[in-house]
Amino acid sequence: MSDWALILGVSSGFGAAAAKELSKQNINIYGVHLDRKAAMDDINKFKEELLANNVEVIFKNASATEMSVRNEVISDLENKKNVRVKVFLHSLAFGALKPVFDDSLKSSLSQKQVEMTLNVMASSLLYWSQELFYSNLIQKGSQIFAMTSSGGHRQWRAYGAVSAAKAALESYCRQLATELGPYSIACNALQAGVTDTPALRKIPGNDLMIENTLKINPSKRLTTPEDLSKVITMLGLSENTWMTGNTIRIDGGEDIGG
Repeated sequence: MSDWALILGVSSGFGAAAAKELSKQNINIYGVHLDRKAAMDDINKFKEELLANNVEVIFKNASATEMSVRNEVISDLENKKNVRVKVFLHSLAFGALKPVFDDSLKSSLSQKQVEMTLNVMASSLLYWSQELFYSNLIQKGSQIFAMTSSGGHRQWRAYGAVSAAKAALESYCRQLATELGPYSIACNALQAGVTDTPALRKIPGNDLMIENTLKINPSKRLTTPEDLSKVITMLGLSENTWMTGNTIRIDGGEDIGG
């Protein structure tokens, strides 16, 4: 049996760091990302870096929320035969960053934007997990991880839809842990501290978030993608699935310091 990591959001941030670390541990990488053509040279270089670890690497530039994309990825992995998705990492960071009450109703957060954010950043975890399970790709010993943040229980202006999605994501992780526990498949949410990623830079007021974090974090630094990738690899490679259904803080004590 060959072990694979399926990473949604593989081209940057937490997904890229996890792919690097897992590939060093002989885990094959299947990554889904959504990038413009201008970024493809860098992504191809990244793929070559992973291949240098003597693992198989497949990248698909497409929207991970599309059913047709899920079907293609599942089919690709099934066709390889005798495959286990040892690590499934949901690291999708795309949502509406608008206040509920802006200068006018037209410029405020809309129903369509809320539904899109919840679908991309939360509900898609369920749909992927269902298809992986019924295709027998996640099996005994598989580990599912989803990226959350303190936004799941804290509010900032213009963060309402994303905050709701993070809260829903954590609930979904508990539900998956409950229903997949009898199959010895674990699911945990990973709560990263404030990390300087492309996703953070899109949040209004991110400079103030960084400044505040540097004050309250006991280590006086931001979280890095590598902080997360080390934990993902440590837990992901374990066959012990008894730790499940948690929201695990990987933030150097940031959440308890503020």
